[in-house]
Amino acid sequence: MNAKMKPSSPWRVLLPLGIGTCLSLLGDSSLYTVLPTHTAAAGVSVASVGILLSANRFIRLVLNGPAGMAYDRWPRRPLFVSALFIGACSTAIYGLTQGFWPLLLGRLLWGLAWAGIWVGGNTIVFDIVDDKNRGRWIGIYQFSFFLGASGGAMLGGVLTDLLGFHQTMIVNAALTLIGAIIALIFLPETRSSKQYPADGSADPQRPLASNPSQKAEIFSITALFSANRLVMAGILMSTLGIFLKNRIGEQVQVAGHSLGVTTLTGLGLGLSTLIAMLSAPLIGGISDRVGNRWRVAAGGLVPGVVGFGLMALGLPVTILFGIPLIATSSGSNQGLSTALSGDLGNGQKQSRRLGVLFTFGDFASAIGPPLAYALMPLVGINTLYLASAGLFALMLFVTLHRAARRGVS
Repeated sequence: MNAKMKPSSPWRVLLPLGIGTCLSLLGDSSLYTVLPTHTAAAGVSVASVGILLSANRFIRLVLNGPAGMAYDRWPRRPLFVSALFIGACSTAIYGLTQGFWPLLLGRLLWGLAWAGIWVGGNTIVFDIVDDKNRGRWIGIYQFSFFLGASGGAMLGGVLTDLLGFHQTMIVNAALTLIGAIIALIFLPETRSSKQYPADGSADPQRPLASNPSQKAEIFSITALFSANRLVMAGILMSTLGIFLKNRIGEQVQVAGHSLGVTTLTGLGLGLSTLIAMLSAPLIGGISDRVGNRWRVAAGGLVPGVVGFGLMALGLPVTILFGIPLIATSSGSNQGLSTALSGDLGNGQKQSRRLGVLFTFGDFASAIGPPLAYALMPLVGINTLYLASAGLFALMLFVTLHRAARRGVS
């Protein structure tokens, strides 16, 4: 299955690529769901949770760039498949060991794996798309990301309540391994799908953005992506379990059945990522048709502002409505910021540009958990969610400004 791909057959690429990416995320998403409430089973202290949940992101600050350079220089397929197998090993460490240092090793290995998976996966999608369908296909690939995140959150919460922490992680490692094998067998090579000038400059059919505001646009794309990673992967994912535990206690009665807070947290995070999974390709396709992605990005931020405001109120009904609204913005922000990066111009350095974008996003998401856990005793979770609403509101003004500039350019 090493045949040269053509852009006319994207599903031959997207299916094995998406399956591998989706299954690779199960262990990471499960850990976010269950580690804050199962520190004893994992053999770690509560104070170390923030460090462990962000360690993989900190190491990606130095790995995303080299990953981008590697994908620009060498064939995509062997790099991507190798990253999937490393991801399976990292999740197996969660299930087979106990204590801070083994878990830290697993998190660092996952950081190495995800740098290869995410930079490589988006590069592969860029190989098979163009300006007219980039938003849609990037959104479809984001679908696999959110499916893995939602599946890991729900599966992790339910299985941990049923089987225990370590058994759940072993199941996740096995599923990740299956995804790696599928990609090994079915994923074709895409590096020669597009031909670029030997000097690595942009596609001559669409020159790299040449107007004076190019650097400002790059900054805005990076800010949008980073803000999304900070409040979603950094703050919400790492605090929702404690937030729900403070509001409802260890158990809650739903339709005559008792649900543990871990299961409820998994369902909440799963619902969030499920909605983001659907919104990413939908809003990406809309941006292709509208022709001004910044205008669509501005509209996508509004639900997030409202949703975090509702979460800050801390009432059961506002939480119920807040999570879906936040998730809608999450899918929009992640998909459109990646597509906007591709709009700036393709070429042999496209992977390095993605590496830089994801490095800033990883920095934002890495500081999120320790920052949240440091501020919670001082200001409370509700205030953190209100600040998240304010950050999305700030990005709304940025995107509106960029949309206006794009409209007159």
